[in-house]
Amino acid sequence: MRTILVSIGDELVLGQTVESNGAYMAEQLCSLGAPAVELVTVGDDQQAITQTLRRCAADADLLIVTGGLGPTADDLTRQALAEAMGVKLIENAVALQQIEKFFRGRHKPMPKINRVQALCPRGAQVLENPAGTAPGIAAKLQRAQVFVLPGVPREMQVMFQQHVRPHIVAAISKPALFTASIHCFGQGESTIAERLGKLMARDHQPDQATVGTTVSAGVCTVRLRANDQDTLEKTAQQVQILLGPVVFGRDGITLPQALLDLLQQKQLTLATAESCTGGLLGKLLTDTPGSSAVYLGGWITYSNDMKQRHLDVAPDWLEGQGAVSGPVVCAMASHAADRSGADCALAISGIAGPDGGSAQKPVGTVWIGLHVRRQSPPTQAFVCLFPAAIGREAIRDRAAKMALQALRLRLLDQPLDMLDWTPGSTAPGSPASATTNEQAPTTT
Repeated sequence: MRTILVSIGDELVLGQTVESNGAYMAEQLCSLGAPAVELVTVGDDQQAITQTLRRCAADADLLIVTGGLGPTADDLTRQALAEAMGVKLIENAVALQQIEKFFRGRHKPMPKINRVQALCPRGAQVLENPAGTAPGIAAKLQRAQVFVLPGVPREMQVMFQQHVRPHIVAAISKPALFTASIHCFGQGESTIAERLGKLMARDHQPDQATVGTTVSAGVCTVRLRANDQDTLEKTAQQVQILLGPVVFGRDGITLPQALLDLLQQKQLTLATAESCTGGLLGKLLTDTPGSSAVYLGGWITYSNDMKQRHLDVAPDWLEGQGAVSGPVVCAMASHAADRSGADCALAISGIAGPDGGSAQKPVGTVWIGLHVRRQSPPTQAFVCLFPAAIGREAIRDRAAKMALQALRLRLLDQPLDMLDWTPGSTAPGSPASATTNEQAPTTT
């Protein structure tokens, strides 16, 4: 099945909105054995959309279009599809009923402008949209089966699963391609590639899946594809063995999910104490469904005064070593565990920039503290030096993820020195290395 994806919208071609629909559908199509051969982006211009639809329909068995089904004057996909098909737009009674039902469910009258969303090319089929006001459209254009879906990602995803996926499954008795994604954090892409070695060779053996790597937001993903499931699983096992515990999950598993699953498995609870990340660590955890089973909550102690008053960080440590130091994050972590009653705690304090750095502690310096009540010693701290050039948002993101991965490794009894980072300063009295094993300082 030759498949082409088309995304429509001025905001996409102007770079005002990141085009995510194509990525979602491409991944879904690949897993179904109908990988896309082309992804096209078109602005809100009826002539350009019509020409694109005609060209793609002549070259595809399946054409999936997203965007341009709204009620405003710049939503032109239904008009362009009718023009490409050489038919008129007609009001579809079923579509109109669906739109009116949507507004009734919200106890609001349907605005007159939304009536245009009930228009459909003559001979085409209306697709129900259970998540919004824009019905989809299914039609035949030249050699292609065409599906037109809304551009709103949530609506598109629901309708893809409800309408497009069954069509593909029915058309393909056996997937032509099997894929898997194996996710790692804490080691760079070059390190991962070196450890994978010959598995990444382009002249791989027939009984081995094709292996490649990509990086997004610090997560290095090893992508596998093979013509049969057995070959895929065999190679996936080899990847897992070569990379070890830096692998935190496969396919849809996220790093927060991996840690939360491990905590639940070990019947442990978690609290957090954050400074430079400002609650991001807690957000990553609570974005995951079911996090309340193990995550108790946390503190955002951005100022030194808050660190002293709420987490009993000793003034001597703040004045002598500074807020960005091993002793301070040790105190934050251990006292967060004590005050919350949690079995484990994570603490982060750093300099995210763009200002605030110094020669001793440049922008990107982040100390992370871990407390695990049942281990000895219970409290540990290590320092990361992230490149200042990646920017404030990325430094905060990498720091939060590094904390999650570090706690995960510690719970697995794995050494933290397998993680890649550039050492910055070290805690007082500790070895000159990137990690320290120290008890939280005594406070008064």
